[in-house]
Amino acid sequence: MGFRPFIYRIAERSGVKGYVQNRGGAEVVIHVEGDRRSIERFFRLFWKEKPETFIIDRVIVRRVEPEGHREFRILKSSREFITRSAIPPDFSMCDDCLREVLDPSDQRRFRYPFNSCVICGPRFSMMYDTPWDRENTAMRAFPLCPDCLKEYSDPSNCRRFHAQGISCSKCGPHVWLVDRDGRRIETKDPIREAAKLINEGHIIAIKGVGGFHIACLASDDDVVLELRRRKRRPEKPFAVMCLNTDIVRRLAYVNENILRLLESPQRPIVLLRKREDAPLSRYVAPGLEHVGVFLPYTPLHYLLLDDVEDRFAIMTSGNVHGKPMCIRNEDALIKLRDIVDYFLLHDREIVNRVDDSVLRACDHRVVMLRRGRGYAPYWVRTRIKLRDEHVVIAFGALLQNTAAIMFEDKIVMTQYIGDCDDLDVLQDLQIYLNRILRMLKIDISSSRLIVACDLHPSYETTRIAEEFSEKYNAPLVKVQHHWAHVASAMADLGIKLDEEVVGIAIDGVGYGEDGNIWGCEVIYARYSNYVRVGHLRYVKMLGGDLATQYPARMVFSYLSELYGVEEAVKMFQRLRLYRFLRYGEDELNILKTVYTRERILTSSLGRFLDAVSTLLGVCGQRTYEGEPAMKLEAAGLKAGNVDVLDIDFKIRSEDGTYVIDSVEAFGKVVDYYIKGVEVSRIAYSVQYNIGRALGELARKVRKRGIDSIIVSGGAAVNEIILKGIEDALGESMRVRTPLRVPVNDGGISAGQSVVAACRLLGDEL
Repeated sequence: MGFRPFIYRIAERSGVKGYVQNRGGAEVVIHVEGDRRSIERFFRLFWKEKPETFIIDRVIVRRVEPEGHREFRILKSSREFITRSAIPPDFSMCDDCLREVLDPSDQRRFRYPFNSCVICGPRFSMMYDTPWDRENTAMRAFPLCPDCLKEYSDPSNCRRFHAQGISCSKCGPHVWLVDRDGRRIETKDPIREAAKLINEGHIIAIKGVGGFHIACLASDDDVVLELRRRKRRPEKPFAVMCLNTDIVRRLAYVNENILRLLESPQRPIVLLRKREDAPLSRYVAPGLEHVGVFLPYTPLHYLLLDDVEDRFAIMTSGNVHGKPMCIRNEDALIKLRDIVDYFLLHDREIVNRVDDSVLRACDHRVVMLRRGRGYAPYWVRTRIKLRDEHVVIAFGALLQNTAAIMFEDKIVMTQYIGDCDDLDVLQDLQIYLNRILRMLKIDISSSRLIVACDLHPSYETTRIAEEFSEKYNAPLVKVQHHWAHVASAMADLGIKLDEEVVGIAIDGVGYGEDGNIWGCEVIYARYSNYVRVGHLRYVKMLGGDLATQYPARMVFSYLSELYGVEEAVKMFQRLRLYRFLRYGEDELNILKTVYTRERILTSSLGRFLDAVSTLLGVCGQRTYEGEPAMKLEAAGLKAGNVDVLDIDFKIRSEDGTYVIDSVEAFGKVVDYYIKGVEVSRIAYSVQYNIGRALGELARKVRKRGIDSIIVSGGAAVNEIILKGIEDALGESMRVRTPLRVPVNDGGISAGQSVVAACRLLGDEL
């Protein structure tokens, strides 16, 4: 990361003597000697000028005897293994590197799309192995030219001394442009030509840092609709890359905290409230109040957008529907040729696929939705410490998957992998898990291994975990989905080993201990055990997974609970809800039979929100994960400050567990809808009131000494529900959501790892 050159420079300026040396893995030893003033100046410069991308876990200072050094030196690294080193994530270009790229007088780096220095540029995406040395990266294919070598070898060059990823137009990677048949487009400036093609309405594949993007105009309805047709992506929102923050302000509402997040070295996609007058096509994020925006994080992206007339463009993942993002030129030319018109390619290998990270800004909090570029696979430090070479490997959930490796007091999560119901994604999970184990120097065959997975017996990740456990003769711990949600947040937030919390886990689907499908759970949670103290009322989930794709089936279930099956059929016909069924009105008679025979029950908040969304005509079919519920939230947010309707979610005790009555509340929604109350007001009220009910239940079950309520799960990003929870709890109790771990199923593996460790090791921790 350029740490030793940084120490060398501040030592020279401070007047201290001594040395700096890597002592294996993550440990660096700095020996400084001099008078009191020079040593104090050294420490002052250390903390004041430390680059933002340097993450220091721990500093230990000891007084030692002077050794009589006459200068300050960088000693050769020790090969002795002392501590494991963090794997550095990718960082965005810094301002200094961008200035060079835009400076016509800089003959080597003007318009050079791969410019980087010691504190910026790709890391993990181009690493074969640790440590972070050039020979362990894709840059080993590009020997330094004399000018770059001189910079690399000059200790006084604060930005390029020992900067492993540097290059210039003489010695580094280069770009070129081809059509969909692979024929090279002759042009002096491929990036400028690609921007011109985007301006003309073409769709371009762009090889980036962690994979391919697909780029096109975000302001033209016809272009966006054509991209949707080619990509088989009818409704799922696209992210938009903006040249700078001035452009972001034209598209979305921002504040200073959001701007800092957008401009951070991680440069994530941030979901922000759209401006009503934003010059965006309505098909970029149809039916939603938020749009994902981010800033260029490489010179290539900046140069491209600088020549796009709008100064912003769709920049979405370059993949075939349901498949991993392309990372190799030859694969992209085959797999994306029916989606794009042209390809902007380069010859630096992408070693590790890394999707863009996605965060959401919700009022006073930020939650992570996808952990990729800029964050992964940097570790999360916990308050739990494993000893005696114990290692936990957790395989996560089925959808939005990540795997996790826990050792010592750290959890290393893989980058976002994807939905493991696809074979290629499932293979990626195993590839990157093994690759990160190698980078961390963890030999699982000689470790005291524990394997963890989801409780669901049919998940492919469960099957792989079972095979892994058998192969290495390691104990297997199956962790209930919603307990893992809460435990992941506990680990991220620094909850202590023996501490108990009240957890609210709200999402779509999770296999329950009773064999039903859970999804709105209030639990007492420790790392070693949990007790389910409340949940949403069970209703039948007609057709299992079909009810998630066609949520009108859930509407039928709720109506049948309310009025009986025959009346539910009449209501369906009266409200023309059959138009949301796969086979329309012909399916109604089938549903009557299905309802009688169905044995799958669910307490899922996601399925309840889907049913309300369908009833109100907001969204009647799911084309991507969480779509009906997300559009229901968007409909509610349109209402603004409204008088909340009386939609009471009664809480009753049933067999020692509290049950929130969603069925009676659904009846109130039906009544308001039939009376013609504004849809946005109903949408806001039902979501706010379910939040209040969850908050009131948390207050009811809270024990003495618990002052925080942890909320996690895919629905924990819903602003309206969170507001309802917070209002019910008042100022005496604080709602906490995870910070560094995805709040959705991408965080499940972290929760599985800490639960498995605590359940099996107990007193050994």
